[in-house]
Amino acid sequence: RWRTQTSTRTKGSMRRKTDTLIEALTGHFIDHHAFLVRVMLDRIDACTAMEKRLDERIDEQIALLRRRIDLLVTIPGVNTRTAEVILAEIGDDIARFPTAADLASWAGVCPGNNESGGRTGPGRTRHGDPWLKAALGQAAVSASRTKDTYLAARYRRIASRRGKKRALVALQHSILISVWHMFTHDAEYADLGGRYFIERTGRARQTRRLVSQLNQLGYHVTLQKPYLNRM
Repeated sequence: RWRTQTSTRTKGSMRRKTDTLIEALTGHFIDHHAFLVRVMLDRIDACTAMEKRLDERIDEQIALLRRRIDLLVTIPGVNTRTAEVILAEIGDDIARFPTAADLASWAGVCPGNNESGGRTGPGRTRHGDPWLKAALGQAAVSASRTKDTYLAARYRRIASRRGKKRALVALQHSILISVWHMFTHDAEYADLGGRYFIERTGRARQTRRLVSQLNQLGYHVTLQKPYLNRM
């Protein structure tokens, strides 16, 4: 009977291990075993109840900062839970970070520079806030898989030259830079689009041509990009 029931319920490669399964399932379930199982189930129920209480408490606190959460979830790759972690770690007062670079450096997603022999190269990032970096890491992975977005295009562009790990760090940096500007200006995320780098190459050539013409006319031209392009 055991062999028949086991063989009919197993699938795939497990069908060849019927004897092993029967041996593993053969035993005696006494009152002591039932007691241990009940203890473990009670512990799981207690943890589940505590998790529910904590979620309710988080929802109460987040309700006061709903505008911030609504802004954060407009970033590709950032869901509500990730947004809550980002807000919990950096706080609501973005003014304590004078610049976006200060926030990125504090978080540990701003690559350093190593100088040797007069040449400057990429260095390691700081340790920063582990909880924030973990949330940004999840957001970066999700953003890299989105379609027709600036972040996905940036990921592919960097990954092809410097590898996937550095590309993900670059996306974390871009996301946090955007967060600073969004909080500072109370604005939603403005996606530059998946064709941004392709179009920028054409614009760059045209810009150089126009600047050259103005220089020939005696003008001194200083170009400044909008803050949303500084990522």
